[in-house]
Amino acid sequence: MKIALFPKVATEETKKLARKVIDFLSQKGSAIFVEDDKAKELDAPLLSSTNLKEIDILITMGGDGSILRVAHTYSEMEGAILGINLGHLGFMADVQVSEMIPCLEDLIEKNYTIQKRGMLEGISKSGQTFFAINDCVLHRAKNPSLVEIAIYVDDLLLNHFEADGIIIATATGSTAYSLAAGGPIISPEIDALVLTPICPHTISNRPIVISPKKEVRIEYVSEKEPIECVSDGLKHFEMKPKDHVILKKSARTFNLVNLKRIDYFSTLRHKLGWSGKLR
Repeated sequence: MKIALFPKVATEETKKLARKVIDFLSQKGSAIFVEDDKAKELDAPLLSSTNLKEIDILITMGGDGSILRVAHTYSEMEGAILGINLGHLGFMADVQVSEMIPCLEDLIEKNYTIQKRGMLEGISKSGQTFFAINDCVLHRAKNPSLVEIAIYVDDLLLNHFEADGIIIATATGSTAYSLAAGGPIISPEIDALVLTPICPHTISNRPIVISPKKEVRIEYVSEKEPIECVSDGLKHFEMKPKDHVILKKSARTFNLVNLKRIDYFSTLRHKLGWSGKLR
């Protein structure tokens, strides 16, 4: 098995954990390649020394943000991602450090499935293209007040409203910014999109879940300062008045390792503090 490792090396503790992963997997017969800027610190083979398309599994050490960064930076890699959580609120990076070795053992023994999650792809009026695993966010940027946005679904007007912006999230992204803005949690095996307004001026303006087969066009209506469109918090571009962005389901999928010992609902309970009685 060829594995790409994307570790944290900021502290001696994180370096120690990375070396532990490398040593364990190497002893099990896997070929490990480490992201170039960190490989030297860990005395490990450079990722650039192998064919990226031959990588079977990508292991990230960090949080969900680390997974998103790797997926965007190495979009040509087709292997599934396993996230070891070194942060706090990680829904995709669901392997806890305390269970790291048993989970890696499961990986070697192939006690997992590959979960293919839906993604977004978009194009701006100016022709800029992008993809998103979690969400695409349009927000007011430097505008000190609300901005006007119009949303069309398959060329039919859904809504025209004032708000700080809007989030278009996948099921994967439903537990990210969309959740903080009042959107619903969508189980990741459900193929759907959720449109969540950010601080809308009209309180009846609520999140809506739509089919991923629909094409969503969002127009910036206000005659104000440019707003910003951001995909997964990583790719940014400006939208001027009368500009629009078109979003639809991508033909690509985002592939996650789904270990059999970990279930999504226990992760939800743990991360969101659903602990039963309040006293």
